[in-house]
Amino acid sequence: MIEVKGLCKSFEERPVVRDISFSVAKGEVVGLLGPNGAGKTTTMRMLTGYYNADAGDIHIGGKSISRSKREIQAMIGYLPESSASYSDMMVSDYLDFMAAARNVDNKKEAIERVVSQTSLNDHFYRPISVLSKGYRQRVGLAAALIHNPEILILDEPTSGLDPNQIVEIQGLIKGLAKEKTIILSTHILKEVEATSQRAIIIHEGKIVMDKSLEEISNMQKGASGIRLTLKGIVDNLDSLIEKEIPGVSIAGVEFTPSGETLISITSNRDAKEASLDLYRLVVKNQWLLLELYREKFSLESVFRDLTIQNQKV
Repeated sequence: MIEVKGLCKSFEERPVVRDISFSVAKGEVVGLLGPNGAGKTTTMRMLTGYYNADAGDIHIGGKSISRSKREIQAMIGYLPESSASYSDMMVSDYLDFMAAARNVDNKKEAIERVVSQTSLNDHFYRPISVLSKGYRQRVGLAAALIHNPEILILDEPTSGLDPNQIVEIQGLIKGLAKEKTIILSTHILKEVEATSQRAIIIHEGKIVMDKSLEEISNMQKGASGIRLTLKGIVDNLDSLIEKEIPGVSIAGVEFTPSGETLISITSNRDAKEASLDLYRLVVKNQWLLLELYREKFSLESVFRDLTIQNQKV
């Protein structure tokens, strides 16, 4: 459905997107994840044809955006981060206007459909200016859906919403995912976990990971993480553990204000065997053990490893 190859974009000679390539299958929901300034919005705008790429190409439905922009834009519903609308218009008038702008044949039927999809029935004859931000976001989504596109591109769809509104919009996206191909960008990890099947992480304009959420959750089958918490401050603990227990290394040691030692350990051995060896070492040295458990990889831990810890200082 969507093929992105070697996409590059710079502004004033500053590279923002650097040689990005990925594909999205029909019916797939993909979360485009990254810290602020990673290049997510620029990528979205190139996908919609709003920006022209400096290099690379985008194929959607077998067509190249560089040669068939209008045809591709007709296949896409786009919700920008700050969804623009005419606040002095009523919802009904605005959706009628958007249907006309999209050359929708049966405007009445299309408007009824999107109002039902976005649960705007009770607000249909209200001015957009009096709506909450959550409902204004729904109006923007209804406008993106008015021409019944095959593909939805949503840029930070829950930005600035309160927790209840976030849950509502996420539920709406999950409902739309049953019949649409969706790419949504966000820096909120829980949003991807709640709505998407796959995560693409962008950092400093490059893709640093592209995996399904299932693959991410199974990443602990390789190198394993172990968390050890001891009561009291234990000096030289990292060197002692690495000396006494083969196949493990210390990822970090932290001392808490309450007088605890927190150790993050990685192991290329079986996690159960490594944990048992750690327990024996704790008993041997008569340390006061508070916690010993295997850390499961999560989208959050992977995101931190690929972005925050590698951030330029």
